[in-house]
Amino acid sequence: MNYGHRLEFGTFITPTNQSPQTPVALAQLSEQLGFDVVTFQDHPYQPAFLDTWTLLTWVAAQTSRVRLSANVHSIPLRTPAVLARAAASLDLLSDGRAELGLGAGGFWDAIQAMGGRRLSPGESVQALSEAIDVIRALWDVDTRGGARVDGEFYRLDGAKRGPAPKHPIPLWIGALKPRMLRLIGEKGDGWLPSLPYLESGDLKRGNAIIDEAARSAGRDPREIRRLVNIGGRFETSRTGFLQGTSQDWVDDLLPLVVEDGVGTLIVMGDDTRTMQQFAEEVMPALRSAVDDALPAGSAGERIRPAAAIAARRDGIDYDGVPASLRDSAVEPGDPDYRTVRGGYLRGGSPGLVLRPSSTAEVVEALAYARRHPSLPLGVRSGGHGISGRSTNDGGLVIDVGRLDGIEVLDEARRLVRIGAGARWMDVATTLAPHGWALSSGDYGGVGVGGLATAGGIGYLSRSHGLTIDHMVAAEIVLADGSVVRASETEHPDLFWAVRGAGGNLGIVTSFDFVADEVGDVGWGFLTQVAEDVEDYLVRWGAAVENAPRDFASFLVMGPPRNGQPAIAQSRSVVESSDPDVVVARLQEIASIAPLYDQEVTITSYAGILQNAAGPAHVATGEPLAHSGLVEHITPEFAAAVATALSSGAIYFFQIRAVGGAVSDVPSDATAYAHRSANFSVTAMGANARRLGEVWATLQPFFSGLYLSFETDQTDEVLAAAFPPATLERLRDLKDRYDPDNVFRHNFNVAPTAAAAVAT
Repeated sequence: MNYGHRLEFGTFITPTNQSPQTPVALAQLSEQLGFDVVTFQDHPYQPAFLDTWTLLTWVAAQTSRVRLSANVHSIPLRTPAVLARAAASLDLLSDGRAELGLGAGGFWDAIQAMGGRRLSPGESVQALSEAIDVIRALWDVDTRGGARVDGEFYRLDGAKRGPAPKHPIPLWIGALKPRMLRLIGEKGDGWLPSLPYLESGDLKRGNAIIDEAARSAGRDPREIRRLVNIGGRFETSRTGFLQGTSQDWVDDLLPLVVEDGVGTLIVMGDDTRTMQQFAEEVMPALRSAVDDALPAGSAGERIRPAAAIAARRDGIDYDGVPASLRDSAVEPGDPDYRTVRGGYLRGGSPGLVLRPSSTAEVVEALAYARRHPSLPLGVRSGGHGISGRSTNDGGLVIDVGRLDGIEVLDEARRLVRIGAGARWMDVATTLAPHGWALSSGDYGGVGVGGLATAGGIGYLSRSHGLTIDHMVAAEIVLADGSVVRASETEHPDLFWAVRGAGGNLGIVTSFDFVADEVGDVGWGFLTQVAEDVEDYLVRWGAAVENAPRDFASFLVMGPPRNGQPAIAQSRSVVESSDPDVVVARLQEIASIAPLYDQEVTITSYAGILQNAAGPAHVATGEPLAHSGLVEHITPEFAAAVATALSSGAIYFFQIRAVGGAVSDVPSDATAYAHRSANFSVTAMGANARRLGEVWATLQPFFSGLYLSFETDQTDEVLAAAFPPATLERLRDLKDRYDPDNVFRHNFNVAPTAAAAVAT
């Protein structure tokens, strides 16, 4: 039988040390020829061989695509705890290209000579079983507490978990005997025998044992890849099995794939001519033959483990996911789920995350979501998602992170097109060589889509306005699945709305922006003693508000702790490369209170935004945040803030400078209407009631709020975000563009009752 795996090919290279660069060159050749995986023998007791683990690491640095594995590691000589961390480390360093081949041991005389102990067949099975438990326990970073394995041969007694590999590293086990085959069925990810050591019918018999053991363990036998090492010679005519022409090889290998379920064929030997002929003549012909022989063809089908299927949520048609999205979709039981379930600060537990890679696939994803009208729908770009709109519990998420292109459309006009899934640090890096920048928040890991539909308050806002003020067009997938371009001349009403309330009316897939000319800037990170919080806030606010527009500052404060005064940290940008100008602007802040620490430098805007780690998020919290916009930091407001901070209900408090160029835009020009505010205020707390009570004391000073930093999604908050005229206009557009309220799981501008009845 065939198990539905993608047909893959590999090489099996001797790690000889007589010519140390030879195995490296053969691995590079394997990659060039299109092989999927390169494997090496692992015999540490063999003085003629390089150490395989060292070789794997070196080869990973000399290649870029091919996956790497031992074929196979001898567990009696490779301590599983160390092996687990080594494999995970190599996987992280190689961007997910490490695989792990394991064996129970052989060549016992050599192992004993190196200090190992000879194991009986039963002991070998038990030792390998425990080794697998150790490896998996250390990779399981989502389970709280130390890793514990109480084995006879291997133990973990509260060991720290991690690191987690870049991808789920499969455990391929080299074995032939029934007890070891049963272990593969129970715990392994692949069976890796060598064809020269198999007799007729061994593959079928071995598969049957593995399959039965897998089913007894509650697994789907298709979870286990079947690999085989093969060897032979190319001849002008057939002289035996894998002894003949390329077509003879295809004829010999096809039954292994179709009838014996082999998904990976690994060519043994170091002959470059054999490798090249196999790659150029056998691989494409065999793929074609498999395409003709099997329904799923050589591409195979995605096999989800039984445990993953058991983790599915109710009410979701998992089998109905569009074909174009099936391979990239992530379910609760999938390995990728931990990195896509939530965001930068927020956890989440959606029932399905769809990851389209084109506008057409976004259309398909939205159509699929519309078939689940009772489920919450989140739309995600970069995954920062403080407000909670980009994840949910048991619903659907459309993650546009793969729509991350950044393209210069017109150099003279500084016109750029940016995918909604791009991150602002990558945008800044791409624009920097042109001497351009777009104001875009203070954290490089934020996605373009979320920020550019809410407003975009950043370090360059006072000099250049909000991010939305540079938008000239947007491609939007509407609720009915139609794709439109919104600009001043095309759907201008939609273009007005997407700049500040875009999440209510569609899914933006790309934006066109006009970038600003921005050279090197001054950057100042000052840490100060705020003995008198009220006085500090008033003076900081006055310094920012009265400064030239080339200066912007963001302030973070926390409550006084342990009898010590509060600490004020300001991050400021001066749009100048003149040190005298930079120092003069920062001195206005530095003179307010004594300095604990300072960092002042001339750098690029892109350099400031290189402050994010990798794109994956694994947060588990549920942050509570409130937002407000204030005209001025008056003594009364500062006093209220000081009291609020001393309450202990707020653990994070930030004020961002706005004003300047932001206020130049008329309040009715975009859906972001609160243009007169000079400051945006955010507070975060751990207790909803206490935070709400303290925040209520600040509410009288606010003239609006910024949606991206607000977790309360009640009607009262919506009314604070949009003035009455703006909200009325948005409701009219909602009636026209989303009368079914498909995009309701955010700060929802609901359609009118009349529109709902009409649909």
